[in-house]
Amino acid sequence: MDYREHIARAVEYIEKNLKNEIDLAACAKACGYSKYYFLRIFKEVTGMTPADYIRKRRLSEIARRICNTDEYISEIAFAYGFNSKENFTRAFKAEFHILPSEYKMAQNSLKLYEPLSFETKPFCVIPEIITIPGISLTVYKSDEDYPPNFWNKYNARKFSLRLSGGKICEDFGVSKWNSIENKLDYYIGIRTEDATGDISGTEELIIPAGLYALFQTPVATHINFVSTIQRTWEYINTVWLPQNDYRRRDSYEFETYIEQSHAFSEKIYIPIEEK
Repeated sequence: MDYREHIARAVEYIEKNLKNEIDLAACAKACGYSKYYFLRIFKEVTGMTPADYIRKRRLSEIARRICNTDEYISEIAFAYGFNSKENFTRAFKAEFHILPSEYKMAQNSLKLYEPLSFETKPFCVIPEIITIPGISLTVYKSDEDYPPNFWNKYNARKFSLRLSGGKICEDFGVSKWNSIENKLDYYIGIRTEDATGDISGTEELIIPAGLYALFQTPVATHINFVSTIQRTWEYINTVWLPQNDYRRRDSYEFETYIEQSHAFSEKIYIPIEEK
């Protein structure tokens, strides 16, 4: 049974009441379900509980207003139901892994949650097949399980400028599957030739020369940039790779972007070989 139409009614109710106390029984009533059944179906359809969705949406709207207004952060948080600055700061850091004050100062890209939509829109990115020379990078190894959280810290704390000695440089996010530890190793940094600043805590990575599929993510906004990147990765993994004449080659995959450009589009390089 397709429950999405019913859950969409609950989402509409939640969106109208983000600044009010939200009664989950009222959400369930909007769907025509009992509260118990609503909680189960909502998670089945969306992958998160209603409480998780409400929290993510409130934090996303607060983050949007932090960048777009001169209001005090605490006043914005209070308007969305956080009863203390401490509770809000704790929730914001738990979600985005940086402090609200760091975000306000840097205004870096965050993975913000838009209202849930069950409409499927076409998505397609055509890559350029290129051969690249070897690249030496000076990088920090991620201490986060989720790469966007490490990007948040890297951008908000201006690690790129620290590495470069103040120059604006292209940043590289590099990933490789660690089969020994059964996890993804992830790194962020800049070209070694540009790393003339403080490189303490870094290591050197060599990306070997080879054949790559180069994808350019669709131009996005500050709000949906991270989501657009993730949608591009999903397209690469579930549509492009299974349907073309190439397969992944065992090497580093990487994405490049200049945060200070505010262009909100990045390049994704996938190492490939002919099937």
